[in-house]
Amino acid sequence: MRLQIKDIKIVDPLQNRDSIGDIFVENGRIVSNFSGDADKIVDGRGKIAVPGLIDIHSHLREPGEEGKETIYTGTRSAAKGGITTVFCMPNTNPVIDNAPTVEFVLLKAQKEGLVNVFPIGCATKGSHGVEISEIGVLKKAGIVAVSDDGLPIANSQIMRRTLEYTKMFKLPVISHSEDKELSKNGVMNEGKNSMVLGLRGIPKQAEEVMVSRDIMLAKLTGGYLHIAHVSTAGSVELVRQAKKKGIKVTAETCPQYFTLTDDVVKGYNTNAKMNPPLRRQEDVDAIKQGLADGTIDCIATDHAPHMEEEKNREFDLAPFGIIGFETILSLTLNELVDSGVLSLSKALSKMTSNPAKIFNLEGRGTLKKGNIADITIIDMKYSYEFKKENIVSKSKNSPFIGRKFKGGAVMTIVEGNIVWQI
Repeated sequence: MRLQIKDIKIVDPLQNRDSIGDIFVENGRIVSNFSGDADKIVDGRGKIAVPGLIDIHSHLREPGEEGKETIYTGTRSAAKGGITTVFCMPNTNPVIDNAPTVEFVLLKAQKEGLVNVFPIGCATKGSHGVEISEIGVLKKAGIVAVSDDGLPIANSQIMRRTLEYTKMFKLPVISHSEDKELSKNGVMNEGKNSMVLGLRGIPKQAEEVMVSRDIMLAKLTGGYLHIAHVSTAGSVELVRQAKKKGIKVTAETCPQYFTLTDDVVKGYNTNAKMNPPLRRQEDVDAIKQGLADGTIDCIATDHAPHMEEEKNREFDLAPFGIIGFETILSLTLNELVDSGVLSLSKALSKMTSNPAKIFNLEGRGTLKKGNIADITIIDMKYSYEFKKENIVSKSKNSPFIGRKFKGGAVMTIVEGNIVWQI
């Protein structure tokens, strides 16, 4: 299909572009122009075209937990949020530690998905942290990184060998930074609120100890380390100092960690239960500063759907995690751009060009001519209330239900095809 988007403001961080113009798409690619008429013309006046958003951290639950989410439902939820590419974590059932499971996910995504899906493979077999996966085989099958997300690689020698081995394939190792002994039996941030609520706490050091260890191992090996879901001021500072020393480390955070504090847990709201847990205001402030100064490279969702009956249990027994596809863009606009923490271009870079560069996604993350036509169209005046009944994800576990937003995605284009629009 030949698509023309007319008179739209184009914001492309990689090209440092912020100007009004037209976008021409032919055969799924961005082109300079085309002869003849477009098959479809989109009026872009008053709206913004940006590179399609890339979410590098999500859980699509398939195979094995299709009651929570599927590739079909998850990619539709992502498309509604303006996301054109999702990375799915390997802690499925069975886990993604072999080529046939990678191929299953890719085939399912090709048949049923609305957006691009890139699997992440297990760093260790079965995610048991004992034996390194056949990473070369997984890379050939189509993974873009390795991780035992949901579990840390507790054995430092195994983590060292993983960082060394993945260098051969230029694959980042995504670290779930958690000392399981320090966080054992914890369900929320350790502090005043956990004492008042009578809930077992998870100290910030449970995250920071492992961030520190993995940075040291990245220095030792020269491997590519990516720290997932940064939630504490201490972790931000550790990554900042590592970057100053030239260590190959990148980091992500999620909207909940620059938006909410553990005050939200009051009332035993299980939709505020996540791992890592919500922290304190000083951590929120530090994460915003880390985003502003470039310490934190990416914003991801950690989209973790759970069935309602699972979340409607005692706080101790409810699972960790919240959904995030449909709120990531609006939260970033409202909490970071509108407040002046980041410019629009810099905020977008955390979800477009930076992820594309870190994870070697050729042809994505920018609106350069010749690139794949993954495009998100934003309307900064679009106002809506995030209502449970309007959620596209199969699960509804979000602490942002009832929140009013201004600004969000109004059209999502994947490889030149309009897959979602208001």
